[in-house]
Amino acid sequence: MKSYRLNRLFNARSGRCFDVAVDHGFFNQPGFLQGIEDMRKVVKTLVEAGPDAIQLTLGQARHLQELPGRQKPSLVLRTDVANIYGRELPQSRFSLMIEETMLQAVRVDAACVCVNLFQIPGAPEVHEQCVDNILRLKPQADYYGMPMMVEPLVFAAKDGGGYGVNGDITAIMHLVRQAVELGADIIKADPTDDISQYHKVVETAAGIPVLVRGGGRVSDREILERTQGLLKQGAAGIVYGRNVIQHPKPKGITRALMAMVHEGASVKKALGLIR
Repeated sequence: MKSYRLNRLFNARSGRCFDVAVDHGFFNQPGFLQGIEDMRKVVKTLVEAGPDAIQLTLGQARHLQELPGRQKPSLVLRTDVANIYGRELPQSRFSLMIEETMLQAVRVDAACVCVNLFQIPGAPEVHEQCVDNILRLKPQADYYGMPMMVEPLVFAAKDGGGYGVNGDITAIMHLVRQAVELGADIIKADPTDDISQYHKVVETAAGIPVLVRGGGRVSDREILERTQGLLKQGAAGIVYGRNVIQHPKPKGITRALMAMVHEGASVKKALGLIR
């Protein structure tokens, strides 16, 4: 039954997926709401742009699912909330799952759910909580026929405080491997520092499709060149948030990225589609 929902998520023509993540408000961090203050407007704009999927929380899913019509993007439901994105880790850290996760996902007609697998220096208890979340989610996912997207995120300390992406290929590969071992149906992983080595991450997933996170906002050329490189390395698609929702032309950048993901458009052609 999972294949039925996966067919809604992955484009029939290319076999790839472009998911726009708009779940940032779940994490209660300053700056995370830039560009998404009015979620009704944001979701409407994204639906008009037409990505394959939009990633939302349970509280915001209604803005997508209440819209009429059959051609709107599929819903990817964020299932867990954490408090580890600030400049300093709080004394009490957590990664908590919503209750009756899969039943709620079915009720809002999600095509997939997304759950984190954090690896944070100095916070092994958060990793333990994530593993426990996934272990409890897996049998529910199988029972309800709901694909489970696991998001393995390797963090590194940043200058000035807080944590950012650790692009070390070995660290990413090991955590991706654990996500696969835990039963992921889809992997949502960070890009590596050296994009030319990303095929090793794809190989580690052993046939489980790998979607790549976009991270912080960068220039149009940088995100398009990175996307082109990742697709050439075998990525099954992308999950971008801030590089879409904080863009001055979200419809244009969505068109450009969709052309790259599904049509193999060049960076030059994609840049033209933004304008």
